[in-house]
Amino acid sequence: MRVLADPLSESPDEWLRFSGTSTVRPLADRRANVVELDVSGPDGRIEALNLRLYEPQAQRWSLTFVNLRDGLLTPAVYGGFRDGVGEFYGDDELGDRPIKVRFLVDQVSKDEARFEQAFSADGGTTWETNWVAVDRRIRR
Repeated sequence: MRVLADPLSESPDEWLRFSGTSTVRPLADRRANVVELDVSGPDGRIEALNLRLYEPQAQRWSLTFVNLRDGLLTPAVYGGFRDGVGEFYGDDELGDRPIKVRFLVDQVSKDEARFEQAFSADGGTTWETNWVAVDRRIRR
């Protein structure tokens, strides 16, 4: 996993690298799941949860992230899957400025998925990727 150190800034791109595990637990007859993320690297550790809920009335998923360091839920991103690719969008803040958030999920293979998050400060006209993770399934 790699994370942009200072997203939407004028500073040069500095990527922080991490490795570890994502454990996905299905809930509510697979209409929801929770992801436990535990990664570390030279720049520290990230422990987080991601709650994913299916809304049948809207036929969409919501994804809500929480960094366990501060225990705060981020605003959800909403979307779904088409042809094996998930696209999710939402609104958030970076510091005190409003931003758009895009989260993409791409199934690379049966046992591998790529996750990418990007921020936009101009209403979605341009996007800056700031989080890239590749998960590989470990068969037990």
